[in-house]
Amino acid sequence: MSLQSIKYVPGKLDILDQLLLPVQSKYVAVKGVEDGWKAINKMQVRGAPAIAIVGCLSLAVELLPEDFDSKKSLRQEIEGKLNYLVSARPTAVNMKIAADELIALANELTKDEAVNVLEMKQRFLHATEAMLQKDIADNKAIGKNGAEAILNTCAKDTAIRVLTHCNTGSLATAGYGTALGVVRKLHELKKLEHVYCTETRPYNQGARLTAYELVHDKLPATLVLDSMVAALMRAKNIAAVVVGADRVS
Repeated sequence: MSLQSIKYVPGKLDILDQLLLPVQSKYVAVKGVEDGWKAINKMQVRGAPAIAIVGCLSLAVELLPEDFDSKKSLRQEIEGKLNYLVSARPTAVNMKIAADELIALANELTKDEAVNVLEMKQRFLHATEAMLQKDIADNKAIGKNGAEAILNTCAKDTAIRVLTHCNTGSLATAGYGTALGVVRKLHELKKLEHVYCTETRPYNQGARLTAYELVHDKLPATLVLDSMVAALMRAKNIAAVVVGADRVS
């Protein structure tokens, strides 16, 4: 099972504190929006998908026990808190997109006279919680398609050696990972001979986070210096380089 960096059940959210990795594996509770804002701002959680999910789920945790006397007051609470969460890391595009989508949903439910305030809250919470499973499903689809694309370009019996940069795994998403999900899928298919991850200066996401994930999942892996990449690709006959991107168009 791949590393789980976000643990959520209705009313309870825990995240793996990435500031402590790889020395210490510690989950911290996110009890509401203020905790979510701090976790995002301090980089206890990082990676665009994970930031959006933790931010939105922190609001879900806060809203669950609350009662609202009108749909208008609920909508105002949702909009204000989501905009506040966006301010924690303005460059995290996924958080802004998720906030806009959820605010649009809140506005739509507010205008729907057939929906009462309790149903509005329940439907909003359901939409927020669905983000977690959707991201994992999306990541597994990326992993499957990426692995197939690599295998289709290589000879049938080729030993697949892959290079990856930064961190694009379970620590950056709801689970499984995007680019690292491709590596995981190759391993599941028993086609991965070895994966090399770069240290990724200056923040060392590769050395601190990707290497941690690869060890956790028991994948055949080696951490290399950023400056070794050219020599590595020539000496080890790297079949593919898989990296993450905020947007692909």
